[in-house]
Amino acid sequence: MPPATFGFLVYSLRLQAELSLGLLGFGEEKKKPDFHLARHHIDLLAMLQEKTRGNLTLEEQRELDNSVTELRFRFIQARELDAKSGDSAAASTGQ
Repeated sequence: MPPATFGFLVYSLRLQAELSLGLLGFGEEKKKPDFHLARHHIDLLAMLQEKTRGNLTLEEQRELDNSVTELRFRFIQARELDAKSGDSAAASTGQ
């Protein structure tokens, strides 16, 4: 097991958010994003960011800030992509 570090905690929550957004897949099966779960993991990171501000090393703060920013951006991208694929699926079925 990796050591229990702040960086590993951030990595773990980030990985869970990416999995929930469907950014990481295993095998050929493409899972539909779970936006509620992804938002929960992003919110956990944002809460951690707020509660630890001023108490982290520069490297830890950058890692956390970058993770929150990138995940928020990817969340928006995934929502837009999901909406577009939903529109095209409805169009192809004639709805």
